[in-house]
Amino acid sequence: MAVSGRFVALLAVAIVPVVLLGSAWAGVAWMVVVVLAAGLDVLLAADLRQVRVERRMPRLARRGTTADGTLVLVNDGSRTLRALARDMWEPSAGQTPRRLRATVPSGERRALRVRFAPFRRGRRSTTGVAVRTAGPLGLAARQRVVAAPAELVVTPPFRSRRHLPSRLARLRELDGETTLQLRGHGTEFDSLRDYVRGDDVRSIDWRATARRQDLVVRTWRPERDRRVVVVVDGGRAGAGRVEDEPRLDTFIETALLLGALASAAGDRVDLVVLDDGVRQRVHGATRTDVVRRFGEALALAEPGLAATDWAAVPGLVDAVTTSRSLVVLVSSLDSVGASADLLAVLPRLTRRHAVVVTSVTDPTVERMADGVPEPGRAEPDRRGGRVPGLPSGSGAERDVYRRAAATRTLLDADGVGDVARRAGAEVVRGTPEQVPPAVADAYVRAKATGRL
Repeated sequence: MAVSGRFVALLAVAIVPVVLLGSAWAGVAWMVVVVLAAGLDVLLAADLRQVRVERRMPRLARRGTTADGTLVLVNDGSRTLRALARDMWEPSAGQTPRRLRATVPSGERRALRVRFAPFRRGRRSTTGVAVRTAGPLGLAARQRVVAAPAELVVTPPFRSRRHLPSRLARLRELDGETTLQLRGHGTEFDSLRDYVRGDDVRSIDWRATARRQDLVVRTWRPERDRRVVVVVDGGRAGAGRVEDEPRLDTFIETALLLGALASAAGDRVDLVVLDDGVRQRVHGATRTDVVRRFGEALALAEPGLAATDWAAVPGLVDAVTTSRSLVVLVSSLDSVGASADLLAVLPRLTRRHAVVVTSVTDPTVERMADGVPEPGRAEPDRRGGRVPGLPSGSGAERDVYRRAAATRTLLDADGVGDVARRAGAEVVRGTPEQVPPAVADAYVRAKATGRL
């Protein structure tokens, strides 16, 4: 049971007879009348046990976008339902409006529109809808939570989608769908067609030209139906924050862009999210559903505290395919100690597959190594005194230790990248904005040069 502001106001009116008549009994009598009226109001309110809630809403929603749903209140009782409903979603689901009002006559239903604007990926859930129904007097109301469990999976925003058209254009060029015909390693014969201005003269088929008495060119396309295995590091490496977001978000954007690009090129893409065990796996995604299936799997990925079991990667790849494939290890190469397990497994992978390893750099560390002051940072503490060999009061003196640490970090990452390259892997290194398109470029190069 819940009382309204009207009930409280009527109780406050009891002060008037007490002041005017000088008797407390008049005030008590008034309060008794108000309480009895509120009790009667509750009895006349609709029975919430006869109220049902139905939902019509999407199962998936992308972070940063909006999704519309419908909440249906069904009144199976004999009295009119004057409802104030509040859906019990987590705040990160971004549901609006938070409270819904509706009047539902007996035996009818009303549909209420709701909108979701989730701002955190993952699985959002609700157990029911809290419904409050007031009586005809508006003094008091019944309240009950009507069970209506639901779930909304918030997928990653896929901001790297903007890089997809330019890479698809390059693939179409390789695939022979533009006027420029390019033949390279890893291509296969597609068809013959008439020569048009701008075609590569090296593509002319002279035998077919002699038969038809007209210039004919061959068209080529990259070999299709190849395997691409994307392994996303779900361990502690993804927990570090770069530019106010975890590295795992960069790993997710990379996997989504590569999955969409490779499936559009006719290759088969598989996804594995790995920490100390396999957390998510997507196998057999098609061109039409790869982004949805990858997004749904990656929406539930969270960086763990355990070290990633890189020794299991060769077995996981062999379980997918035994032929030569492109294996993309979406992680970060920071130092020899942190990346030792990853480096140890690279020779086993590169013997049979083309391997690409990512490394995410922090722009703040790069600016620090270059001596660029951080925006908003206070003046450095000078209690350490003067550094010998540096001009007194100079910026170099104040930031020398910070710059040295940043330079050491970058040198460690460079060293680990060199070790990975000597093991036969291609290292893609850049900021969170640069890594996803750079990996897509590495895939296009692998198609163009026949490494895939």
